[in-house]
Amino acid sequence: MDIKEFMSEWNNADKCIEVKTSGSTGTPKRMMVEKSRMLASARRTNDFFGLQKGDRTLLCMSLDYIAGKMMAVRAIERGLQMDVVEPTGHPLSDVSCRYDFIAMVPMQVWNTLHDDEECRRLCETRHLLIGGGEISREMETMLTPLPCQAWSSYGMTETLSHIALRRIGGGLWYEPLSQVSLALADDGCLVVSDEATGAHNMKTNDIAEFDSDGTRFRILGRKDNVICSGGIKIQAEEVERLVAEHFALPFMITSRKDEKFGEAVVMVIESNDPLSAECARNACKACLPKYWQPRDYITVEKLPRTETGKVKRTWNFELETLNFEL
Repeated sequence: MDIKEFMSEWNNADKCIEVKTSGSTGTPKRMMVEKSRMLASARRTNDFFGLQKGDRTLLCMSLDYIAGKMMAVRAIERGLQMDVVEPTGHPLSDVSCRYDFIAMVPMQVWNTLHDDEECRRLCETRHLLIGGGEISREMETMLTPLPCQAWSSYGMTETLSHIALRRIGGGLWYEPLSQVSLALADDGCLVVSDEATGAHNMKTNDIAEFDSDGTRFRILGRKDNVICSGGIKIQAEEVERLVAEHFALPFMITSRKDEKFGEAVVMVIESNDPLSAECARNACKACLPKYWQPRDYITVEKLPRTETGKVKRTWNFELETLNFEL
């Protein structure tokens, strides 16, 4: 979908508009959302960032997904000047304006930080909103000293983009936006209610914990990604966070069935170097508890990713005589 198609759909007589989920945890789903709810979410974001009529924003994400659509709706709601570029890995490569507000996925931010001219343009940006994936420790370290204010968002398609934010360099705790109330279900998953977007006691699959103040929270990982190995529950994302401090190549933690332990931890590494698996093994031994360490280390040419750049954990492949479902 391009911007003309979106504007045509937005300005028609229908009260709802179709969006689709990213498909990072399964098959993408399509859903209808009310335009009035999208406007309410956009208004809250514009207020939070202090955006005013005439401020300049950049749309550099696909309009097929909620993140791109909400950037357009924010411009509509507040009368922002919006430039539109193709959703590529280098969104600042051909722009010359100073922007008040840009939203990117982590892959776009990573590429920008590693290009001197693009990074200079990013430094001139007032607010950078990052969503759609995990922000690595290295990326956070690179972003923290920059003059632009960078923010990590928490949200999903069902909440019409983010319902909580945290300032990059300001700790790991997310603060919910106005009109948002949160709770934990019995299994530790976050439950969201939001007057603005109409979410009511919506149980997520994200395992969370609250800070001592009872309002701020952090995400430990997805319930789907809990690995039960020998009676020990291991959160895949927690393993990834620890290993990432000691291992530079792209990778993901998943599992396979195991007759003895029920499930075994598996580390899949994006690399063509056969020595990468041994390097990964040494890194895991250095930083992980014994029972968290992977039983298998597998190298692949490319990790599977969704259209929005997220690692796709639902993935089937064969290695010699073993079948792993990732």
